[in-house]
Amino acid sequence: MSRKSLIQSFCLLSGVILFGCAAACAQTDVAASLYGTFSGTTNGNGTVQSPSNSAGGLLELRHIDNPLIGYDVTYSYNRDNQTYKSPAGIACPGGCSVAAVSANAHELTGDWVVSLHGANLRPFALAGFGLLFNEPVGNQSDTSSSTKPVFVYGAGLDWGLLPHIGLRFQYRGNLYKAPNLSNLFTSTGAFTHTAEPMIGVYFRL
Repeated sequence: MSRKSLIQSFCLLSGVILFGCAAACAQTDVAASLYGTFSGTTNGNGTVQSPSNSAGGLLELRHIDNPLIGYDVTYSYNRDNQTYKSPAGIACPGGCSVAAVSANAHELTGDWVVSLHGANLRPFALAGFGLLFNEPVGNQSDTSSSTKPVFVYGAGLDWGLLPHIGLRFQYRGNLYKAPNLSNLFTSTGAFTHTAEPMIGVYFRL
């Protein structure tokens, strides 16, 4: 066989393999997960802000074309109660010492997903951006809503149990500016981080 024919055969075989891999790797799924939120305290501009830990739910629509090209869109909800106080010995402008705000957090994101596929396992990593909406609940006085951009990153593992159903284990981290929901305190103006370990179920379409 000539060198030219050998090269052509190799290119043809490579194309068949790559096409087969792309077909095997391609996947579109919907998923629902439960998670916990764990956020840090921020301090700035004479305000100390402490969010509460809580539980929440996440809905995902994910499409993967190949190991390097995948994306998902997500919606998540959790309680996000906030406590504001002044540092020791300093009173807020209204003379108060502590303000507690009951609130809900809604988040919409779009993420880039990188993944590998072997047997019934698919490890993945993701990064993306979105919006975080914090809304006080009830008729609380001296409160306001907050909308902040959020950077999202994470990693996880899909474990296929049946041809179209599996479990999804993942960790997502959110980086954003702390929301200012109390009008009695000045915003800390500080970035904060929320860790979200989660477990869910996906259904492959």
